[in-house]
Amino acid sequence: MYRPRYVRRLASPSWPWLLAIAAVFLGVGLGLRDPWPADEPRFALNALEMLRTGQFWIPHRAGEPYPDKPPIFMWAMAGAIQLTGSVRLGFLLPSLVGALGTLALVMDLSNRLHGRRVAWLAGLALLSSVQFGLQARTAQIDMLVTFFITLGAYGLLRHALLGPDRRWWWLGCLGMGLGILTKGVGFLPLLMLPAWALLARRGQAEPLAWRDLGLGLAMILAVVALWVVPMAVVTSLSDDPSLAAYRDNILFKQTGERYADAWHHVKPWYYYPLEVMPWAWLPLVLALPWLVPAWWRRARRLDARILLPLSGMLLVVVFFSLSPGKRGVYLLPTLPLLVLAMAPLLPGLLCRPRLHWLGAAVLALFGGVFLAAGILGALGLPALARLAEYHGVTPWAWWSLLGLVALGLLAWGRPRHGLAALAAWLAVFWLSWSTWGYQLMDPARSPRDLMQAVASRTGPSAWLAMPDFDEEFLLQARQPMVQFGYHTPDEAQFQRAFAWLQAAPAERWMLVPQHRDDAIACADLDLARDLGVQNGETWWLIPGRAFDACAGDAAAAPLYVAPTTLAARSTTRRD
Repeated sequence: MYRPRYVRRLASPSWPWLLAIAAVFLGVGLGLRDPWPADEPRFALNALEMLRTGQFWIPHRAGEPYPDKPPIFMWAMAGAIQLTGSVRLGFLLPSLVGALGTLALVMDLSNRLHGRRVAWLAGLALLSSVQFGLQARTAQIDMLVTFFITLGAYGLLRHALLGPDRRWWWLGCLGMGLGILTKGVGFLPLLMLPAWALLARRGQAEPLAWRDLGLGLAMILAVVALWVVPMAVVTSLSDDPSLAAYRDNILFKQTGERYADAWHHVKPWYYYPLEVMPWAWLPLVLALPWLVPAWWRRARRLDARILLPLSGMLLVVVFFSLSPGKRGVYLLPTLPLLVLAMAPLLPGLLCRPRLHWLGAAVLALFGGVFLAAGILGALGLPALARLAEYHGVTPWAWWSLLGLVALGLLAWGRPRHGLAALAAWLAVFWLSWSTWGYQLMDPARSPRDLMQAVASRTGPSAWLAMPDFDEEFLLQARQPMVQFGYHTPDEAQFQRAFAWLQAAPAERWMLVPQHRDDAIACADLDLARDLGVQNGETWWLIPGRAFDACAGDAAAAPLYVAPTTLAARSTTRRD
């Protein structure tokens, strides 16, 4: 049987060497960019407010309680920023640590179940997955919660497959509790309990005693209660209605209601298998035509090493598919389970010539698309020119290089090494994304330069209002800024902003996108200063005196000061 040489050579090194290589590979680019929307600036604001106000128990965003997520990810980011002394260096560290922890757990379990060579192959499979590589380089909450979910699955599988080992079951339950305090879905490893019970009854897995199950569930609830109970007490005893709203929102709206009756990201039931898995699971998804029959054969033999993680992966997909609200990133916790389910099959899969041909075909497609887009963009194709103008990026040289690298790898490896060539190209893509891509995209996705220009025009002590605010602008502010409630209706926000501006028009300004000209039609727009395009919008800076004719209402909305800038730290709230 054909076996590529790189498969035979993976038998000697221990898997921590791959973890060290992954730390360097995933860490490239730290400090080269600012937080980018949609989610990164929000969590960076949460972390900075914790550090600058000392309010760690209840996260705030721009002076207002932030009820969408529990605080562990914000605590981790605040600690990383404090440790490094830099937002740019610190904001990506929690995702990097979560990725390395997830990788270590997958490789260690694969090593214990299947041996050193399979552990290396499992680590490479996870590291090469597109969604894993993306989220390891993104300051969203999902990579850290995936680590805690994987820790929960690791503890469960250690007890079920290599046990009895109750210590690891308890540690897994601790991980699930921390996962719930990170994003609410830390309990997902418990979806493996039905398959575990069935396999234990057939003598294929260590049984879980009812007492251990009860104690494990109690540990999960106890970990959650460490934050929930004090938070509920503090918010219930407070006279601040915003804290009571925070308690009700995070305990009820952001949990059961968000799952059962989602109000955004509404997608059809087939969203994950047809629109997410084909790209998120690359290149692993290419092996499904061979994996499915192999899984079926192993299932008939009741191979618990495959059936347990496979059942967990499938039930996680079903769990998220049943909710009307869906995001592609929700499937990230399935990747470690997918790798664990396919781990013992990886050596055989890499000996399949047709699988390598399929990998070569995908690489040829990627290379052709990137090379064509790069050349046509450089030649000024109108559609691509408009796209570049809208996003403020001209990536033609970068894309052309990626296309040439893909074609070069195909010529070097030929179809018989298609998977290796595809994995190598993905490594080149991520390294160039984290260096060249960051340098290209950061000016367009971060309003750092725009906010510096605002401070230069108004003076750093002038106050700035931003109705219907975007977090990235508040994060990059060089002067004190106010906002009027994230969930406040836009009309009420502008009425409150008009009243606030009119109270001290000489020292107050408004930052507003040009497309909101209907909301500020009452203003003297001859005084507006065009700041140019940022994040796909044209922005105006308007002095307070331009709003003298506008009907303001000081009672229309609350007023919040964002305590994240050096200027705001030493300035008291004024009205």
